[in-house]
Amino acid sequence: MFNVIKKEILNQSVKRMVITAPDIANKVLPGQFVVIRINEEGERIPLTVASCNKKKGIISIIFQEVGFTTRKLGRLKEGDAILDILGPLGHAAEIKKYGKVVCVAGGVGVAEVIPVADALQRAHNKVIGIIGARTKELIILEKEMRLFSDELYIATNDGSYGQEGLVTDVLRSILEQKIDLVYAIGPVPMMEAVANLTRDYKIKTIVSLNPVMVDGTGMCGSCRVSVGGETKFCCVDGPDFDGHSVDFRELAERLKLFNNQESEMSAR
Repeated sequence: MFNVIKKEILNQSVKRMVITAPDIANKVLPGQFVVIRINEEGERIPLTVASCNKKKGIISIIFQEVGFTTRKLGRLKEGDAILDILGPLGHAAEIKKYGKVVCVAGGVGVAEVIPVADALQRAHNKVIGIIGARTKELIILEKEMRLFSDELYIATNDGSYGQEGLVTDVLRSILEQKIDLVYAIGPVPMMEAVANLTRDYKIKTIVSLNPVMVDGTGMCGSCRVSVGGETKFCCVDGPDFDGHSVDFRELAERLKLFNNQESEMSAR
């Protein structure tokens, strides 16, 4: 059992939980994730590890309540326990000295990009952060992102905070500089737009994918994605892939795989 020792509300639908998981905390690297099962009847869901403390044996997860299981997870209180947490899973982000790196995150993707931005900055890269949301109230973790960015830009769709528009609008203006790497994580349409934008500039672009997963070990095949015309399994081959090679249209369709079952569960 994994105990919830702290719970924090970041906005109307996003929560942060700190959980005791010493074995995972001791091994997890930036970009890796865990698969959580709340109880015996629960489904398995993948969540990126937002931070860890090896000495205290704790990890933090940040998630948006968008479906039956994430809403159920969000109802847990401090002192409650989670039955299973499997991990760390997936390949860690490739951290090395690139030069000037732009980290782009939309929505709850900010939580997942922070450990990568931190590691890239520690590797002596200049990190330019771009985070975005529909409105000011939905921006999360701005303070933390500022810590790991040499420059930080914020975009909101409605212009209520930062620059009005999309993260890609900000990115477009930055790409006139010499950029060595773009790392993007967020909704599929956002990542596709980032990859389409950087392709013309021939800038290496990495996207961190979060498709449907069941077992997290490559056995079920639910998380398969097409990358460069080849089938890859996100849980064992990813979650990071070359953004210019991902078939985003196929990925978007596969994300609808269990929509009917999700609707049935939510109606109960």
